[in-house]
Amino acid sequence: MATEPRWSDKLPSEEMEKCHAVFDGGLGDVTAARLAAEEFLRALARSSPPTAPEHWDDILLVVNELAANAVQYAPGVFELTMRRTFDGVHVTVHDTSTTPPEPRAFHPSRGGGGIGWHLVHTLCTQVSVVVREDGKDVHGFLPW
Repeated sequence: MATEPRWSDKLPSEEMEKCHAVFDGGLGDVTAARLAAEEFLRALARSSPPTAPEHWDDILLVVNELAANAVQYAPGVFELTMRRTFDGVHVTVHDTSTTPPEPRAFHPSRGGGGIGWHLVHTLCTQVSVVVREDGKDVHGFLPW
């Protein structure tokens, strides 16, 4: 019995795990983004476990910080996209503000934030911001 060859019409990069979620921009959406990221990482770990346990937490912290910044500084909807790369995970948060993030002084004794953007740059191997007509995309690449 002859069988027809089987192949996928998808490119190898399209077959990799991917996550995309859209949020209204409310305070609870920071938690929702983190939960979406956790679900993505759980699925990813089944086929490709992280090379170090801290990579999981680092990715969740970056997602949390970028989502919190989107809620605080960019009114309205924000989107989270995550995908597996050759050696890590690419996290993108799109929000409605065209103003790129800037580091602020961090004063632990006074509070008031200022550490999030520094954390993102410390944990990611690469960070970039692409300003578009409808907002901006913040990209972070992290090891997995």
